[in-house]
This record gives sequence, C-alpha cells and structure tokens, in this order.
Amino acid sequence: MFRHNSIHKVRSNCLRLGGSLALPGVSVAAFFALVTLSAAGDEPARWIGYTQYQTKLPGGRHANIRTMRATVVRSDGTARRPVADDLIAAPDTWTQFAGWSPEGDTAVVGLGWQNPENAAWEEEHQTFRMQAGNWKLDTYFVELQSGAAVNVTGVDRVSDYNSGVFFWPNDPEHLGFTALIDGVSHPFKMDRDGHHKVDLSTGADEFTYGFSSSPDGTRIPYHKNYQIYLANQDGAGAQRVETGNAFNFAPAWSPDGQWVLFVSGEHYNCHPHVVRADGTGLRKIADRGGYRGVTEFLDVPDFHGGSSDVPVWSVDGSAIYFTALVGESVELHQFSLEGTITQLTHSKSGTTHYHPSPSPDGQCLLYGSKRNGARQLFVRRIIDGMERQLTDNAVGQGSMWAHWNPVVE
Repeated sequence: MFRHNSIHKVRSNCLRLGGSLALPGVSVAAFFALVTLSAAGDEPARWIGYTQYQTKLPGGRHANIRTMRATVVRSDGTARRPVADDLIAAPDTWTQFAGWSPEGDTAVVGLGWQNPENAAWEEEHQTFRMQAGNWKLDTYFVELQSGAAVNVTGVDRVSDYNSGVFFWPNDPEHLGFTALIDGVSHPFKMDRDGHHKVDLSTGADEFTYGFSSSPDGTRIPYHKNYQIYLANQDGAGAQRVETGNAFNFAPAWSPDGQWVLFVSGEHYNCHPHVVRADGTGLRKIADRGGYRGVTEFLDVPDFHGGSSDVPVWSVDGSAIYFTALVGESVELHQFSLEGTITQLTHSKSGTTHYHPSPSPDGQCLLYGSKRNGARQLFVRRIIDGMERQLTDNAVGQGSMWAHWNPVVE
C-alpha cells in the first residue's frame, strides 16, 4: 500500500504541499496514483465507503444536504463510483453511506428526503421540524456487485425516520437501529430481514441515542438525555454512569468488552473518558484543548452545528484515537491506555482533521481533513505516518463519514 522504496525514488524531486508530497507540475491526486502504482502489492486493497456532496451551494443547509451521494473507492485510491443512485427517484432526495455488512459484500446506505417547504421553515426558525410528511429517512442494504437494494427499516415500519443500523455482534440473525417516534429517539432490535422490531426502551418518552452493542452482543450502551447508560441486550438492568457532568455522549465498547469510551463535560466542551463495563473506574483520558467536538461539514451557515467528531478505539483496544485543538488547527492524537498521548499530525494553521477510523487490520488510519478550503479523505499508515489522499475535491465539495470494508478484496 505504502512502499518506502517507491516514495524515496521520487522524494528528491518532490515539493511539500499541505502535508503531502507532490511532483512539480503533477496534481496531488496524480502523484498519489503514481505512488499507488509503484506500491502495488504491498497491501491488498479494501473498499472504503463514504458520502460525497456539495458544501457551499446557496440556499442553506438543505440545498447542500440533498446533493449527498453514497460512494465507494478502493483504499489504493482507484475504482471510485457511486452506490445506490437508483434509489434517488424524487427531488430533494439523497443517499448517505452508513456502513458495511460483516461479510463485506453489502453496503448500508441511508436514503433521505425532506419537503423543501419544511426545509425553508427550518432555515427560518433555525431548528429541525421532523414531522410525518416533511421528513423521511430509511436504511437500505445494497449489494455491492448487483446493486440490489432492500429497505430493512421499511419492513414492519415503526417510524418515518430510521438510522444507526448495525449488525448485532455475535448474533447473525439480528440488527440494531434507532427510530424517531413522535420526536423521541428509541433503540430497536430487529431480525436481519427487517421483521420483528422490538423497542428496547419499553416505550420511554426520553430521548435515547448513541445505541450500539458490546462485542459479545450481551450488553448495550446508549445515552439518554445526555447521560450514559449500560444495559442488558434486551434493555433491562440499565445502569447510569455517574460522571457528575451535564453532557455525556457517544458511548462505544472496547474490543475486549472491558471498557466504554465516551465524551463527557459540557456541551461543546467535552473530553474523552473511559469507564469499566461495570460502571467503575471512571477517568478522563485527554483534554481536547478547546475543540468544540464537532466538525463543520458545510461552508454555509448550519443551524445544527456540524457533525459530531468523537474518539474511537484502536482495533486491539490498546489505544484511542481522537482529535484536539493545537494552536489554530484540529490535530489527530493517539492515547495509549498506558497513559501516553502522541500527536499524529502537525499541520499548518487552520487545518482541521475529523472522524478518525482505524483499518480492520489496525495498520492504517482513515480520516477526513479540510485543507486549502476543501474536505478530503486520507489514509495514514500508523507505523510511520505515511499518508495518501483518497479524494481530489475542489473547494465547495466534501467527503465525509467514511467506513472501512471489513473484508480484503
């Protein structure tokens, strides 16, 4: 994937450009393609799914959101193409890449729609109005090869707004997802074909979000009214994690099931914390240095405030990747559970990094970065920091919410 020998052959004729290497007279994308060709065979390629869209069209948030398209590219930067375009059959409809099946042959794609009159109302009032008939979001399973699509949240429908679909660990028969019902978010479990949807919050009227599962499938974490809860996989036995903070968000179980990672503090001033699976051993592991914890994915005013940028576990659970403010830039960091923090990127002032995601083999880190006005996707080899740019967006375009395919081609 990244071969030192190939890099060194061209390095003497290279210029440093925004943290990347470039040959005189050759575009950044072409340079990386050259390196890719030279390094072919180093590592087998994986598919990466992400969302491509416009960032600065006039008309506010919705004018740009409706340009979103689910897209895939190989990790060597080749074979980029849209996914599930056939699902877009009406105006003001968009697709968003949301994940992969464990087998790697199926993409998880959100299909969204909003009434443009409702969008105008939201822009005027600077808040969401997710009423039936004005908004719709469903999650489809799309076969990568054939393009065949199944709306799993539309089967035995419980809501017009369904998101966060995930494959239940250690249980090939079930899925989890989150449904918005009468303005309240509920965690659900369902069969893999979409049938037998069960509300794990037993009809509670409190907003529940950030729902996922422990690696063995027996427990779930979520936040309810911005407090973290740990419960059995059926929702019973919920235990609140007492942090003493008003804002707690985005819990994620460690790969070994022993710890839960989340951010805690105040809204827009929260920091990575961990707690043991039994609710003990709470500790703050790092400070984000004034970073608000969201990345702005639009270049027009966005009343929602951007996309949450939360810490993630390494594949082996020995480290945590997170973003923090350093000077005027948002940089990538690695925290070792032994207590060491390493700054991974050192960028020019004003650069932002977001949404880090380790590769399934733990060798690389996938992330987004806004440099020179455009939001691009990059892959960095962890061992030596060698970086490859996957997208070649112009200013006014963006690439976000990237997901590694779990299976090598």
